[in-house]
Amino acid sequence: MYSIALCLDAPMQSWGTRSRGSIRDTAREPTKSGVVGLIAAALGVPRDESDCLAELSTLRMGVRVDREGILERDFHVTQNVPTTAGGGHRTALSHRYYLADALFLVVLTDADEDRLDQIQRALRAPVWPLFLGRRAFPPARPLLTNGYHDGALTGQGLTRQPLEMVLATHPWLEDRPEVRAAERRRPDRQPLRTVIDCDLTDPDAELRMDVPKSFTPDDRRYAARTVRSGTVHLTDDLITAKDLSCTSAS
Repeated sequence: MYSIALCLDAPMQSWGTRSRGSIRDTAREPTKSGVVGLIAAALGVPRDESDCLAELSTLRMGVRVDREGILERDFHVTQNVPTTAGGGHRTALSHRYYLADALFLVVLTDADEDRLDQIQRALRAPVWPLFLGRRAFPPARPLLTNGYHDGALTGQGLTRQPLEMVLATHPWLEDRPEVRAAERRRPDRQPLRTVIDCDLTDPDAELRMDVPKSFTPDDRRYAARTVRSGTVHLTDDLITAKDLSCTSAS
């Protein structure tokens, strides 16, 4: 089994699951639809290519929360919105939620190494711009290493390891030196939260309605998946494995 490890870091991220009308929510970690959309943008897959989206959705996904972030809300006012009757304009109000300063390790796994390698190459040279849930939220650092700067603190990319092992052993993505130093001194570290795709028969399975079937604007459809929540230990090895920032690697 092969896996690809990605770093999702941005000042703001939003992973909506029930975004309709004037309330735009966000989950506390990346959704399957958001990650599939990210990869589709890198590969240049149009919104109406449902077969390609369905194929990408079969990748098993796991998320490790390396920094929870803070739930924030924006109050939006949009003026001169045409009315549905077509007889004038109105002012539209909306509440849009997002995560500030969150940091995630996302791992996708599959038995086909070539398939993951294609995704890795696309993420290094994407066809369309990448964003984390909304167009205004671009990544703050590369999603994965470029293969030359091995000391970079980002996703390690393609590896021949199962998903659970990558989540348990991948270097911690926190890049603030003072936080890393503080955690090294702490005897009672908090574990890192994980959310992993699992079988429906798993006794701890939770339902998530975020598998994309269509991204067409007037025909957005989603299917269900099941996930299992857990934790991994923030060990000394995870903290000290790589202490170089991706911006300072050479």
